[in-house]
Amino acid sequence: MKSDNIIVDKSKAFALRIIKLYKFLCNEKREYIISKQILKSGTSIGANVKEAIRGQSKSDFYSKMNIALKEASETEYWLELLFESEYIAKSAFDDIYEDCQELIKILMSITKTQNI
Repeated sequence: MKSDNIIVDKSKAFALRIIKLYKFLCNEKREYIISKQILKSGTSIGANVKEAIRGQSKSDFYSKMNIALKEASETEYWLELLFESEYIAKSAFDDIYEDCQELIKILMSITKTQNI
């Protein structure tokens, strides 16, 4: 379901891609350690964004968005490891990595406004 909020939509779409990546890594590559890590961090981005939207205060909102940013950065790291260890091909990596970096940029923009 689409919302009118770009970060909600993009983080959810990204989480769905991460779930597919997790299934691929487990079923095709028999990789169970990093895949579990990326599943947790990659789906946590959207969960924290959703929590932020329903935050009780401005500080709660920014706290959850900062957590989402940290999770996106962690996911970026796991993606790099999966690519550099040759679990995922360059074409697959480039596409999902670009999406991850886009989420990071959006979340950085949102969290920067906290101090304004």
